[in-house]
Parts: sequence; structure tokens; C-alpha cells
Amino acid sequence: MSKRIIISGGGTGGHIFPAISIANACRRRWPKCEILFVGAETKMEMVRVPQAGYEIIGLPVSGLKRSITIKNFKVLIDLIRSLFKARRIIKKFNPDVAIGVGGYASFPVLMAAGWSSVPIVLQEQNSYAGVANKFLAKKAQVVCVAYKNMDRFFTKAKVVLTGNPVRETIVNPVNTSDAAVHFELMPGKETILVLGGSLGARSINEGVIKGIKKIAESAERQIIWQTGSYYYEEMSQLVEFPNVKVVDFISRMDFAYQLADVIISRAGAGTISELCLVGKPTILVPSKNVAEDHQTKNAQALVDEEAVVMVEDSIARIELINEAITLLDDRDKCQRLKENIVKLAIKNSDDLIVDEIDRVII
Repeated sequence: MSKRIIISGGGTGGHIFPAISIANACRRRWPKCEILFVGAETKMEMVRVPQAGYEIIGLPVSGLKRSITIKNFKVLIDLIRSLFKARRIIKKFNPDVAIGVGGYASFPVLMAAGWSSVPIVLQEQNSYAGVANKFLAKKAQVVCVAYKNMDRFFTKAKVVLTGNPVRETIVNPVNTSDAAVHFELMPGKETILVLGGSLGARSINEGVIKGIKKIAESAERQIIWQTGSYYYEEMSQLVEFPNVKVVDFISRMDFAYQLADVIISRAGAGTISELCLVGKPTILVPSKNVAEDHQTKNAQALVDEEAVVMVEDSIARIELINEAITLLDDRDKCQRLKENIVKLAIKNSDDLIVDEIDRVII
């Protein structure tokens, strides 16, 4: 009898790409397994998951607003509706295991799975556990984590250090010339790669705009700039230089990482896991608009290991490109950062998580 697996969560690429990596690893382990994703109706997983070849069902769930607002009443109503829909999905699909990767949809699905005595595997991607995952962990058989000392949030016996799964293409070697052709840039020039996440980061984008001429007027440097979907139209209209490649989303991230000499990025857990494997000098700009300020805690964990440079979001608009240029010019520091960040990499995280899934399936 083939295994039946539900994977829930999403909202951003940082949740979606690890979820797809886990699904692919399950397929490698059990080629005939049936996999169903459950996401939030309005989020990007409804597009990205089918593109990866998997079925997905959406729930009418969203996150609570941080301010006191009448909109939270609708959020609670939608949560109740999602819980009922999740129970119907669990009953109909009858999974052998439910896997939560974070994001709005994981809460109702894992709650419904727990009510039906379905084994639960929780993946906590960040160095600081969120309220939802701390609650859900009480029902989980195992909690897969990416950072050490996570037993301060979860029962120690349940915690397994697996790392965060990354896109399979990230670790495959690629040709630098092919990467340059893909982005219509020059091989051999020092390249700054700017990543604000799949949706975008205003502070990072404004920091690039403020300092872009220092790169654009350089004969020896160039930039690949992922603005995110929210900001692409606005930012692309402000920039027109041959050595500045502006895109809303990078589909060939392996090419982007290959070209990069310095990387500027948000501090989402999935991205950090990729950066550890890639091993390039990195500047992290943690977003303040996330629960429990977890991106700052993610970044600080790497700063403590002298593996990255951190620039606070509040000064990124002014200092970001200056910091990148200063880092490019400091070869010794670049080498130290490269050596230290690769020490934090965990390879084959997706297979390690599937080992835990296999262990809990009845």
C-alpha cells in the first residue's frame, strides 16, 4: 500500500521551496507515494506547487493583524472555516503523516491531523520558534530544526537537527559563462547579488536605488537585483544601466549564486540555509515585519559565528551599497566570511527529514 502524505504551509518562497524539496525527497524514497499539499488560497503556493507537479488545495486562511482592528474578526472567521475544511481534507485523504513547514495553512491542517490521530512532523526553519509552532509541537511526534539549542522551545526528545531543505539546483555546479549569458552580464566582473525575497523588500530596494550609480559607473562591477514582485515595476523604471540586471524573480538562482561575489539578502531561514551551502560573502538585512523578529535572530546566529555581516533595516536605505563595496574591497574579510559560513551548512536536509517521516509513519 502506497504512503499518503500531506504537506501544509507556504505563504512565501522560504516556506514553499523547502516543502517542495521534502516532497521530492519523499518521491525518491517512495516512488508510489501520494502527496497532497494544503496552502492558503491567496498565497504563491497555489501557483508554485502545481508548477512543481503536485496537487494543492487552498484554505481561506490568513494571518492576524498586529494592530487592534476589525479585520482580525474576519481572520478568526476564516480560521474557523479553514479548520472545518482541513478536517474534511484529512478525513477524505486519510494521510499516513502530516508535515507542517510553516505558514498560515499549517496551523489548521496540523490541528485537524492531531484530532484524527495522524502522526505529525513539524519543521521549524528559524532560530527562534514562533507561537504557532510551539503550540503545534505539543501534538507533533518530531520537530525537525535548522539551528542548535532549539530544545529551549521544544521537548528535547522530539528535536532533531536536520537543517532546512533547499532547492536541489542550488548545490549543482554550473558554468560561470553560462550564468553570465543568462543574465546578459559580463563574466569576470565583480558582481553584487541583491535578494529581497520573492515579494520584495522596500528598504533593500531603496538602498540599492540610493547607491546604484556607484556600481553603474564602475567598469569593473555589476549587479543582479531581484526587486520582488511588489516593487519590480516601480524599481525597473528608475534604473537603466547595462551592468545592472533588474528582475522581479530569479528562476535560475544557481546561476545568480555562481556569479555573485557578494550577496545582499533578507534573513529568512530558507535563504540562510542556501547561503551556507553556497559559501559566498553575505550581508544580511533582517526584516522587522515578521513574527517575533525572527529574521534578526536568524542573522545574529550567523554574526555570532563571524559568518556574515548584518545591516539593520533602519540604515539599509542609506548604507547598503557602501557596505557592499567596502566588503568587496576587503579580500581578507571576504575569505573569513566564506570559510565560516560553509561550516554552518547542513547537506541532504530533505533526506534527513524523510528519515524522520519514515520513523513516525505507523
